[in-house]
Amino acid sequence: MTQLGIEALQKRFCAEYKVEFVATRPELKSGFALSTKGQKPINGLRHPLEAETTGWYIWCGEHFSAAPDFFAPLHTSHIYEQYPELTKLLGLPPGYRFLLVDDYLDVWFDATLLNI
Repeated sequence: MTQLGIEALQKRFCAEYKVEFVATRPELKSGFALSTKGQKPINGLRHPLEAETTGWYIWCGEHFSAAPDFFAPLHTSHIYEQYPELTKLLGLPPGYRFLLVDDYLDVWFDATLLNI
């Protein structure tokens, strides 16, 4: 999918949830817990953007770790390629979280994510 296609998909999703669209460019880095790949559910949270990062942190499974090496920096293009079901979600603005398992999706705002 092209960058324009990705942004169009994300804008539609954000409009559906009545939230601001904040682009997640594929060349920027997101945090991804590589050791959790393949587990369910898929969780994501977005802090404010900083430098060359998107603010997104994504992990799979029910366990979150505060260990400094839990998340690895990953170009977001790899997330778009390996997890296309997440593409529409990554235009959500900072302060949002999601939980996705099979056909179930929960999206909510968490103001604490903005205070880092």
